[in-house]
Amino acid sequence: MTEPFTPLDRSGHARMVDVTEKQPTVRAATASGKVRCGPEVLAALRDDAVPKGDAFAVARIAGIQGAKRCAELLPLAHVIGVHGATVDLRLEDDGVRIEATVRTADRTGVEMEAFTAVSVTALALVDMVKGIDKAVEIDEIRLESKTGGKSGSWHRPEGGGDE
Repeated sequence: MTEPFTPLDRSGHARMVDVTEKQPTVRAATASGKVRCGPEVLAALRDDAVPKGDAFAVARIAGIQGAKRCAELLPLAHVIGVHGATVDLRLEDDGVRIEATVRTADRTGVEMEAFTAVSVTALALVDMVKGIDKAVEIDEIRLESKTGGKSGSWHRPEGGGDE
């Protein structure tokens, strides 16, 4: 009999869940987050005047790369094929909204890859603008939706709760 899908063995020790017997299915996950920043940073981003260069391009590529490197960062994450990854950045009144969607056809989901994409995008954006304003901060990183796999689809309810 196979072990249940849990990150703990019978002795309570951490282990990587064995997904060998699972069939690959199409899966997707979308996560979002925010880099909060002041008017000076927003103006530099809007006017493409960030001293280090194209902040959005660098952050977008960093986020995609982060999704592909997730298993190297998280010790119990599976190495999976990232078959699609998009990172979108949008200026808002108090910062930059980040949304990343990651897709695969594999044995396990891509929620952690989507979280990693948003996190690395945010870190890269902070790195690009920290010379303008040291007070920028990363906030509100969360899962928005996931599809595929045994547990099926989940979408964050309107209003942002997680019921």
